[in-house]
Amino acid sequence: MKTIFLVEDDEQIRYLIQQYLRKESFQVEVFGSAEEIKQRLQNGYPDMFILDIMLPGQDGLDLCQELRRQVDAPIIFVSARGEDVDRIVGLELGGDDYLVKPFSPRELVARVKNIFRRTLPGAKGEQVLKLGMLECHPGERRVLCNGRDLNLTAKEYDLLLLFMRHPRRAFSRQELLDLVWGLDYVGDDRAVDDLVKRLRRKLREGGSPLEIETVWGHGYKLNDSTGS
Repeated sequence: MKTIFLVEDDEQIRYLIQQYLRKESFQVEVFGSAEEIKQRLQNGYPDMFILDIMLPGQDGLDLCQELRRQVDAPIIFVSARGEDVDRIVGLELGGDDYLVKPFSPRELVARVKNIFRRTLPGAKGEQVLKLGMLECHPGERRVLCNGRDLNLTAKEYDLLLLFMRHPRRAFSRQELLDLVWGLDYVGDDRAVDDLVKRLRRKLREGGSPLEIETVWGHGYKLNDSTGS
Protein backbone atom coordinates (compact mmCIF):
# COMPACT_ATOMS: atom_id res chain seq x y z
CA MET A 1 0.00 0.00 0.00
CA LYS A 2 1.41 3.39 -1.04
CA THR A 3 1.68 6.04 1.67
CA ILE A 4 0.92 9.71 1.00
CA PHE A 5 1.58 12.64 3.32
CA LEU A 6 -0.84 15.52 2.70
CA VAL A 7 0.02 19.00 4.04
CA GLU A 8 -3.03 21.29 3.77
CA ASP A 9 -4.20 23.88 6.31
CA ASP A 10 -7.84 23.96 5.12
CA GLU A 11 -9.59 21.26 7.15
CA GLN A 12 -12.42 20.68 4.66
CA ILE A 13 -10.09 20.33 1.67
CA ARG A 14 -7.79 18.11 3.72
CA TYR A 15 -10.67 15.81 4.68
CA LEU A 16 -12.04 15.64 1.12
CA ILE A 17 -8.66 14.74 -0.43
CA GLN A 18 -8.00 12.19 2.29
CA GLN A 19 -11.32 10.43 1.72
CA TYR A 20 -10.91 10.23 -2.05
CA LEU A 21 -7.39 8.84 -1.77
CA ARG A 22 -8.38 6.31 0.88
CA LYS A 23 -11.16 5.04 -1.38
CA GLU A 24 -8.41 4.17 -3.85
CA SER A 25 -6.57 2.19 -1.14
CA PHE A 26 -3.85 4.75 -0.45
CA GLN A 27 -2.66 5.17 3.11
CA VAL A 28 -2.95 8.89 3.86
CA GLU A 29 -1.60 10.92 6.76
CA VAL A 30 -2.65 14.57 7.01
CA PHE A 31 -0.91 17.62 8.46
CA GLY A 32 -1.91 21.25 8.85
CA SER A 33 1.55 22.83 8.68
CA ALA A 34 5.19 22.25 7.77
CA GLU A 35 6.10 21.95 11.43
CA GLU A 36 3.63 19.10 11.94
CA ILE A 37 4.97 17.03 9.08
CA LYS A 38 8.60 17.66 10.06
CA GLN A 39 7.96 16.03 13.40
CA ARG A 40 6.44 13.02 11.64
CA LEU A 41 9.33 12.73 9.17
CA GLN A 42 11.67 11.89 12.02
CA ASN A 43 10.05 8.43 11.90
CA GLY A 44 10.25 7.88 8.14
CA TYR A 45 9.20 9.11 4.73
CA PRO A 46 6.12 8.40 2.56
CA ASP A 47 5.94 7.35 -1.08
CA MET A 48 4.52 10.75 -2.08
CA PHE A 49 3.87 14.25 -0.75
CA ILE A 50 0.93 16.51 -1.59
CA LEU A 51 1.70 20.07 -0.50
CA ASP A 52 -0.39 23.20 -0.33
CA ILE A 53 1.74 26.27 -0.98
CA MET A 54 0.06 28.80 1.31
CA LEU A 55 0.63 27.22 4.71
CA PRO A 56 0.87 28.87 8.13
CA GLY A 57 4.50 29.50 9.04
CA GLN A 58 6.82 27.93 6.48
CA ASP A 59 5.16 27.76 3.06
CA GLY A 60 4.99 24.75 0.78
CA LEU A 61 7.71 25.97 -1.58
CA ASP A 62 10.30 26.22 1.18
CA LEU A 63 9.16 22.88 2.55
CA CYS A 64 9.59 21.33 -0.90
CA GLN A 65 13.19 22.58 -1.06
CA GLU A 66 13.93 20.98 2.30
CA LEU A 67 12.31 17.70 1.30
CA ARG A 68 14.26 17.55 -1.96
CA ARG A 69 17.51 17.60 0.03
CA GLN A 70 16.36 14.51 1.93
CA VAL A 71 14.21 12.37 -0.35
CA ASP A 72 13.26 11.97 -4.03
CA ALA A 73 9.63 10.93 -3.45
CA PRO A 74 7.20 12.59 -5.90
CA ILE A 75 5.69 15.92 -4.82
CA ILE A 76 2.37 17.33 -6.06
CA PHE A 77 1.52 20.95 -5.30
CA VAL A 78 -2.09 22.02 -4.76
CA SER A 79 -2.54 25.77 -4.62
CA ALA A 80 -4.91 28.66 -5.20
CA ARG A 81 -2.05 30.40 -7.00
CA GLY A 82 -2.73 29.82 -10.67
CA GLU A 83 -0.28 32.18 -12.37
CA ASP A 84 2.33 30.69 -14.69
CA VAL A 85 5.16 32.05 -12.53
CA ASP A 86 3.82 30.20 -9.45
CA ARG A 87 3.50 26.95 -11.35
CA ILE A 88 6.97 27.28 -12.86
CA VAL A 89 8.58 28.08 -9.50
CA GLY A 90 6.89 25.07 -7.92
CA LEU A 91 8.12 22.74 -10.64
CA GLU A 92 11.62 24.20 -10.70
CA LEU A 93 11.95 23.65 -6.95
CA GLY A 94 11.35 19.95 -7.45
CA GLY A 95 7.60 19.46 -7.75
CA ASP A 96 6.39 16.71 -10.09
CA ASP A 97 2.95 18.20 -10.72
CA TYR A 98 0.94 21.32 -9.91
CA LEU A 99 -2.83 21.48 -9.51
CA VAL A 100 -4.70 24.77 -9.17
CA LYS A 101 -7.61 25.14 -6.74
CA PRO A 102 -10.47 24.61 -7.07
CA PHE A 103 -9.95 21.21 -8.66
CA SER A 104 -11.81 17.93 -8.88
CA PRO A 105 -10.62 15.41 -6.27
CA ARG A 106 -10.95 12.79 -9.00
CA GLU A 107 -8.41 14.68 -11.10
CA LEU A 108 -5.97 14.71 -8.19
CA VAL A 109 -6.45 10.96 -7.68
CA ALA A 110 -5.82 10.39 -11.41
CA ARG A 111 -2.59 12.37 -11.26
CA VAL A 112 -1.45 10.52 -8.14
CA LYS A 113 -2.06 7.17 -9.83
CA ASN A 114 -0.32 8.28 -12.99
CA ILE A 115 2.80 9.39 -11.12
CA PHE A 116 2.98 6.11 -9.24
CA ARG A 117 2.65 4.19 -12.51
CA ARG A 118 5.48 6.19 -14.06
CA THR A 119 7.81 5.90 -11.07
CA LEU A 120 7.76 2.15 -10.45
CA PRO A 121 11.34 0.89 -9.99
CA GLY A 122 12.91 -0.85 -12.94
CA ALA A 123 13.67 -4.54 -12.83
CA LYS A 124 16.78 -5.32 -10.79
CA GLY A 125 18.34 -7.16 -13.69
CA GLU A 126 17.65 -4.39 -16.21
CA GLN A 127 20.86 -3.36 -17.96
CA VAL A 128 22.61 -0.10 -17.12
CA LEU A 129 22.18 2.35 -19.99
CA LYS A 130 25.27 4.39 -20.90
CA LEU A 131 25.49 7.42 -23.15
CA GLY A 132 28.63 9.50 -23.06
CA MET A 133 29.31 10.44 -19.44
CA LEU A 134 25.79 9.47 -18.39
CA GLU A 135 24.90 6.16 -16.75
CA CYS A 136 21.26 5.31 -16.11
CA HIS A 137 20.55 2.61 -13.49
CA PRO A 138 16.89 1.58 -14.05
CA GLY A 139 16.81 -0.75 -11.05
CA GLU A 140 17.64 2.19 -8.78
CA ARG A 141 15.96 4.92 -10.89
CA ARG A 142 19.00 7.16 -10.79
CA VAL A 143 21.38 8.71 -13.30
CA LEU A 144 25.10 9.33 -12.80
CA CYS A 145 27.21 11.82 -14.73
CA ASN A 146 30.91 10.98 -14.54
CA GLY A 147 30.12 9.00 -11.39
CA ARG A 148 28.14 11.80 -9.75
CA ASP A 149 24.43 11.38 -8.95
CA LEU A 150 22.32 14.01 -10.73
CA ASN A 151 19.61 13.77 -8.04
CA LEU A 152 16.73 13.84 -10.50
CA THR A 153 13.09 14.04 -9.53
CA ALA A 154 10.75 11.30 -10.74
CA LYS A 155 9.64 13.19 -13.84
CA GLU A 156 13.16 14.40 -14.66
CA TYR A 157 14.37 10.80 -14.52
CA ASP A 158 11.55 9.53 -16.75
CA LEU A 159 12.21 12.23 -19.35
CA LEU A 160 15.98 11.68 -19.44
CA LEU A 161 15.56 7.90 -19.62
CA LEU A 162 13.29 8.33 -22.65
CA PHE A 163 15.85 10.58 -24.36
CA MET A 164 18.73 8.23 -23.53
CA ARG A 165 16.86 5.29 -25.02
CA HIS A 166 16.26 7.27 -28.22
CA PRO A 167 19.24 9.61 -28.73
CA ARG A 168 18.88 12.10 -31.61
CA ARG A 169 15.17 11.31 -32.03
CA ALA A 170 12.98 14.41 -31.98
CA PHE A 171 9.86 14.09 -29.81
CA SER A 172 6.89 16.41 -30.10
CA ARG A 173 5.53 17.97 -26.93
CA GLN A 174 2.41 15.84 -27.20
CA GLU A 175 4.51 12.67 -27.52
CA LEU A 176 6.43 13.62 -24.41
CA LEU A 177 3.20 14.27 -22.51
CA ASP A 178 1.87 10.85 -23.54
CA LEU A 179 5.09 8.97 -22.77
CA VAL A 180 6.19 10.72 -19.58
CA TRP A 181 2.95 11.97 -18.02
CA GLY A 182 0.67 9.28 -19.44
CA LEU A 183 -2.28 9.28 -21.83
CA ASP A 184 -4.69 10.25 -19.05
CA TYR A 185 -2.79 13.42 -18.13
CA VAL A 186 -5.03 16.46 -17.85
CA GLY A 187 -3.05 19.60 -18.59
CA ASP A 188 -1.19 21.45 -21.33
CA ASP A 189 2.22 21.09 -22.95
CA ARG A 190 3.75 23.93 -20.93
CA ALA A 191 4.57 21.23 -18.38
CA VAL A 192 7.00 19.78 -20.94
CA ASP A 193 8.82 23.09 -21.35
CA ASP A 194 9.13 23.50 -17.57
CA LEU A 195 10.51 19.97 -17.13
CA VAL A 196 13.01 20.33 -19.98
CA LYS A 197 14.29 23.57 -18.47
CA ARG A 198 14.92 21.88 -15.11
CA LEU A 199 16.59 18.86 -16.69
CA ARG A 200 18.82 21.03 -18.87
CA ARG A 201 20.05 22.86 -15.79
CA LYS A 202 20.86 19.65 -13.93
CA LEU A 203 22.71 18.20 -16.91
CA ARG A 204 24.73 21.40 -17.24
CA GLU A 205 25.47 21.55 -13.51
CA GLY A 206 26.48 17.88 -13.58
CA GLY A 207 29.03 18.52 -16.32
CA SER A 208 27.32 16.52 -19.06
CA PRO A 209 28.26 17.45 -22.66
CA LEU A 210 24.87 16.14 -23.83
CA GLU A 211 22.24 18.77 -24.43
CA ILE A 212 18.48 18.77 -24.89
CA GLU A 213 17.90 20.75 -28.05
CA THR A 214 14.74 22.57 -29.05
CA VAL A 215 13.33 21.47 -32.38
CA TRP A 216 11.45 24.58 -33.37
CA GLY A 217 7.80 24.04 -34.17
CA HIS A 218 7.98 20.42 -32.98
CA GLY A 219 9.51 19.63 -29.59
CA TYR A 220 12.84 18.40 -28.22
CA LYS A 221 15.64 15.91 -28.79
CA LEU A 222 18.79 14.82 -26.98
CA ASN A 223 21.90 15.86 -28.87
CA ASP A 224 24.43 13.06 -28.40
CA SER A 225 27.54 15.06 -29.27
CA THR A 226 29.74 12.27 -27.90
CA GLY A 227 29.22 10.12 -30.95
CA SER A 228 28.33 7.06 -28.80
